[in-house]
Amino acid sequence: MKKKLKNTVLRLVREDITELDVEAFVFYASEDLKLGTGFGGAIAIRGGPSIQKELDELGGAKTTESVITEAGELNAKFIIHSVGPRHNEADTERKLHDTMDSAFKVAADKGFKRIAFPPMGSGFYGIPPATCSKVMLKAIKEHVNGKTDLEEVLLAVPENRDYQPFEAELSSI
Repeated sequence: MKKKLKNTVLRLVREDITELDVEAFVFYASEDLKLGTGFGGAIAIRGGPSIQKELDELGGAKTTESVITEAGELNAKFIIHSVGPRHNEADTERKLHDTMDSAFKVAADKGFKRIAFPPMGSGFYGIPPATCSKVMLKAIKEHVNGKTDLEEVLLAVPENRDYQPFEAELSSI
C-alpha cells in the first residue's frame, strides 16, 4: 500500500526492517542504547558488533532523542536509534511525536532520501498499535508537508496486530 504526500511516497510494507535496502532505518531504542533482545538482538546479530560498539561510545540518550550509527553488515547504511516513551508514561502521544521529529531531524541532517520506520513503541514498549499508527502518520504527514528531501518513507510492519491499524490510518489520508 502506498500514498503520495506532496513530494514523498509513503509505503506500508510487510517486511523485516533489518532486511530493507534503505539509507537508514529507525530503531526504537532504550535510554542506555543497549541492543538487548528482540528487534535489538536481531540488529546486533545481523549487523555485527560494530553497531553496539558505536552506541557504547555515545553512552546514552534521553526520551525523544535520536542518535545515529552505521548499520554494520545490514543492507541499510545507517540506523537512527530513537528513544521513545513507554506506554502509560505521562504525555505518551506528544513524546512519541517528538521522537518521530528527532528521527526526521537526524535524517535531514544526513540528507537521506529513503528511510524506514517500525511501529514505534508498539510491542515490547506497550504503546497500543492504534495510538502508534495515529501518532506516527500525523508526524509523517507534518514532516513531508514541510521542507524535506525525503523521497520515500517506508513503514515496515510485518505483524497483523500492527499492520491493520496502519492500513486503516493510511487509507484515511
